[in-house]
Amino acid sequence: MRYRLIKEEMNYTGEQLRGNFAYTRFGLVGDSIIAFTGACDVKLKEMIDIEDLKAGKVIFSESMLHFIVECYDADLEKMVFRQILLNDIVKDQINDLKGKIVVRRNGTDLFDEEAKLSISVATVTPISSLLHFGINISSQNTPVKTRGLKDYGIDPFEFANFVLDRFAKEHDKIYNARCKVRWTQ
Repeated sequence: MRYRLIKEEMNYTGEQLRGNFAYTRFGLVGDSIIAFTGACDVKLKEMIDIEDLKAGKVIFSESMLHFIVECYDADLEKMVFRQILLNDIVKDQINDLKGKIVVRRNGTDLFDEEAKLSISVATVTPISSLLHFGINISSQNTPVKTRGLKDYGIDPFEFANFVLDRFAKEHDKIYNARCKVRWTQ
């Protein structure tokens, strides 16, 4: 899996969650994960989660660290497992940096008590599966109670580099585990 931290700030609107985004925008061919910082403002027409859409939820943050994963298998169930893996990597790293358990995962969201840290969605295209995971950098002016990386004193770029590397390695380990076994009779 290829990965890249994008240094230029880029706002996430939901429109970036499309097939071949990392390839067409950043030249990453094949399975990839990219990370970038920027605001998050997903309008109803770009919402993927039907429950959020039906509820008319507002998805907004002044500043988030965004991850977009694309894998060239159009298998939504596998992408949901990858979504959970990414959530757990982020959760574990925050807890390790803080030296105690402060963040827990509930489904595909991360929380610090009642404060929400992340948003996440997985979907498919005709050629690939995709996921967006965003974790607040700022917890200011959000539509729900949130916490962000600033609240924990975590540098978003150092954090992103760790998460990118760890996710890519875990993804590759899973792929290799599939290839090194023989079938049973």
